[in-house]
Order: sequence, then C-alpha cells, then structure tokens
Amino acid sequence: MGAFGFFFPIFDSSMIILIPGVILAMYAQFKVQSTFGRYIKVRAGTGMTGAQVAKRILDDAGIRDVTVEMTGGHLSDHYDPRKKVLRLSPDVHNGASLASLGVAAHEVGHAMQHHQGYLPLSLRATFVPVAQFGSTLAFPLFLIGFIFQTGWMIYAGIYAFTAVVLFQLVTLPVEFNASGRALARLQAGGYITPAEAGGAKKVLDAAALTYVAAALMGILQLLRLLLLAGVLGRRDD
Repeated sequence: MGAFGFFFPIFDSSMIILIPGVILAMYAQFKVQSTFGRYIKVRAGTGMTGAQVAKRILDDAGIRDVTVEMTGGHLSDHYDPRKKVLRLSPDVHNGASLASLGVAAHEVGHAMQHHQGYLPLSLRATFVPVAQFGSTLAFPLFLIGFIFQTGWMIYAGIYAFTAVVLFQLVTLPVEFNASGRALARLQAGGYITPAEAGGAKKVLDAAALTYVAAALMGILQLLRLLLLAGVLGRRDD
C-alpha cells in the first residue's frame, strides 16, 4: 500500500517549506526507477524467478497459507494481508534478475510480519481506514475552513491530515524491516551470492527512499497547514 498525501493549492510564502520534500520526492522517484531499471537486467546466478524464490522463502518460513500470484502493472507488487495473497508484477513474478528477487523477497517479508504478528504492521493496519478518511477529507475541510475562516473546519482538516502523517511514519519501520528480512532470507537461502547482495540491497534501499520522501513531505505539509492556520507563528494574510 502506498503512502497517502496531497498538495494544498494555497499559494503564499509558506510554500517554501515544501521545497525539501518536493526535491527528495523527485529524487526518490528517479532513484527507484533508475535502480530497478538497472538491476532488472542483471540476472541472478541461480536463475530462479521472483515467484519461485517467494514460494521457497514462504515454505522455509513455515508459511503455508499465503499464495503467490501475478498482477498487472509496473512496480505494483504488494502483499494483501486480508486475502493472504502475495501479488507480483510481471517483471518480478517471471523475472530472474536481482531486482526481481529483491522485490519478491521484500513482499514475502511483509507476509512474514503478518504471520508473526509484527507490531508495527498491526499498528499500520489500524491506521489504514483513518488515513484513508483523512486523505479524502483533510483538503476540502481545511480549504473551505480557510476560505470562510471557519475555525472548527480548519482544525478538523489539520487533525485529519495528522492521521495521514502518522500512517506514513508508522509505515517506515514496516518497510525497513521487510527489506531487512528480504536480504537475510535471500542470502541465507543461497538465492543470491554475497557479490549479488549489493545489487539487491540497492533496489530495496531505493524503494525505501520513496517512503522516507512521503513521510517528509507529509510532515512539511502538516507544518505548512499549522502556519496557515496561525498555530505556528503569525499567518501571512
């Protein structure tokens, strides 16, 4: 699941706060696309596909109730805890590259978290409906309140967006932990050699950077809302 967030189209000097987040977000997207594009062309020595490795790691971990299937799209890989299905994009499902194995193992990491009751994952799951609600209503509540100077709507929008930011922050340890599990399992199982581990790690690190960028952007957006509302400093009218 991707991080939630949005951009408030209110233009004033406070927008400068968002510049670091915008720069990091752009760099993160470039990094994940370029790194994945590079290592999707580097074939792993075992010759096993992402789907095969995912199934092997699940078996090794004693997880028998999670299925692996292919889904459409590019970098659309995810684990569905409700249906216990690990969905891999075509490049990852059928590919035998370092990128394919790294991404597949990362999603297995989420399945392992679910199987073991990993607390941050459970906490993130509780935030999902609240974050969805916040990402949908925070903008209209704040904008309408800002235009008509209706205090309760402004603060309702801020509280709603705070839930989005909390979701983004809770997501960080979940993603980093899944990547750590992925690298450990790939090496312990002999699916990648020590020489290949560096490439797989670069793919996982690039993907993790997108979540860091989303969290930073969310924090900066929240700070900007507080400035616009006059909570932090004096609002520029």
